[in-house]
Amino acid sequence: MRLWSLHPSILDRMALVACWREGLLAQRVLTGNTRGYTRHPQLERFRAVDAPLDAIGHFLMSMRAEATARGYRFDGSRVLRPDAAAPGIPVTTGQLAFELEHLRVKVGARDPGWLPRLPARAAASPSLVEVPGGVESWERAAPAP
Repeated sequence: MRLWSLHPSILDRMALVACWREGLLAQRVLTGNTRGYTRHPQLERFRAVDAPLDAIGHFLMSMRAEATARGYRFDGSRVLRPDAAAPGIPVTTGQLAFELEHLRVKVGARDPGWLPRLPARAAASPSLVEVPGGVESWERAAPAP
C-alpha cells in the first residue's frame, strides 16, 4: 500500500490510480470492513488524527480532484466523508524527498515522458502539512539505489 504524501499533481497516471485504489482500501480498513492491512504502517498517520475517516475522505477527494482535472472519472460516491475539511496531518520534509525520489525511480522505468514534470522539491498533498524532519517512522520502502 502506498498512500503518497506527495501532491497529486506530481503523480503520474499509474501512481494516481493506484493511490486512489489503495486509499479506498485504507478507508475500508479504517471502518473495520476488512481483515487485511489492519496493521499497515501507512495508516498510522490517519489513525493519529481525531477523525480518521474525515482524514482519509479529504485525502481521497484530493486524489479525485486531480483525476477530474486530467479527465479521469473516479467515483466520488465511494468516499464516505467527501466534504471533510483538510486534516492537516504532518509529514516531514525528509519523507517528501524520499517519496519524490521513489516516484522518480518508478516513473523512470514506466513512463519516462513524465520525468520532466517532476519538480526538484516535492509539495505535500492537500491533506498534509509539511514539517521539518527525516523519513517518517512508518515508511517501510527501501531507499532508492
